[in-house]
Amino acid sequence: MATDYDTPRKTDEELHEESLEELKARRADAQSGQVDIDEEDAAENLELPGADLSGEELTVRVVPKQTDEFTCSRCFLVHHTSQLARGEGAKSVCKDCE
Repeated sequence: MATDYDTPRKTDEELHEESLEELKARRADAQSGQVDIDEEDAAENLELPGADLSGEELTVRVVPKQTDEFTCSRCFLVHHTSQLARGEGAKSVCKDCE
């Protein structure tokens, strides 16, 4: 269990004020957050690698590169000019790759 050393420490009086019932109630509340997962439902939604997806069709709208965008010469992703670290044209490098 992790300990938070930044929390203020309780005095002896405060420790004696907490009753055993309150502590048990807090413990029960903390454990009630657990979720039961039905294994059969989880297995139905699981797709294995190499599954036959030949009958599936993807629809993606492709937008051409805009005038305020550039293609990074290292990662080949299209970024906004605010992400330009250095270079110009074909030698442009984004801030992530610098």
